[in-house]
Amino acid sequence: MTKRKAAAVLVAAIAAATSFGTARAQDGNFSEAVELIDPHNLRVCADPASMPFSNDKSQGFENRIAEFLSTKVGKPLTYTWYPMATGFVRKTLGEKRCDVIIGYAQGDELVQNTNAYYRTSYVLVTKPGSKADGVDTLEDPRLKGLRIGLVAGTPPGDNIAINGLMGRVKPYPLMVDTRYTHVPEMMVKDLVDGVTDVAIFWGPIGGYYAKQNGLTAVPLVKETRGPRLTYRITMGVRASDQNWKRQLNTLIRENQKEINAILLEFGVPLLDEKDRPITQ
Repeated sequence: MTKRKAAAVLVAAIAAATSFGTARAQDGNFSEAVELIDPHNLRVCADPASMPFSNDKSQGFENRIAEFLSTKVGKPLTYTWYPMATGFVRKTLGEKRCDVIIGYAQGDELVQNTNAYYRTSYVLVTKPGSKADGVDTLEDPRLKGLRIGLVAGTPPGDNIAINGLMGRVKPYPLMVDTRYTHVPEMMVKDLVDGVTDVAIFWGPIGGYYAKQNGLTAVPLVKETRGPRLTYRITMGVRASDQNWKRQLNTLIRENQKEINAILLEFGVPLLDEKDRPITQ
């Protein structure tokens, strides 16, 4: 569902042009080199209804990260709201209406990526004490007897097909207007009501809703067949915004602990490069 290739495949797309500032001053402030980057505001491109990432009430973890960055660069935070679906990047970053997308999958060519600030995976969400207890891979034969919730067109679909589980899938739509359709909530309700036995979510979504509903979210890091289901998440800027990208990289490097704390508060399953959980 909503966003990035993990989430870009969970939702949408991105695009192009300039620079924000030169070096950091000794007092920690950023000097401004205007051009297309707003010299007075931190302008963020975001979805108005895409929890746990963002909403127009500033309740998501990307809202929180944006607020944190705003204090660090010493600029008021402003948003350009647009549903994270086809055209998102073109209508926001591409039209110079904002200067950074807070969460975007590494390697997507529609944006210029900063360094990754977290790594996560798709997760298998289950009810404690259910028939799916202990299942931690899509290769587990027990899944052949269970009903599986899955967003159509997302990467785990390949693993599902390879493991002969397509007949067990209840599909949910990928490309939706998040202002009106809330796929994760539909999937959680079906899981809680017993319509499905397990559900496969993009990690930040699954971790958040599992935490909210007393469910268990297991990172899918043990797959030996099909694509790996782990991704690095970055911030996205225009292709020509080299100085701005470097400044964001500095902010990420110097404040990783604080960023992790925000992500963990929202239940995001963080993984190191060896797929081990990061808990602080």
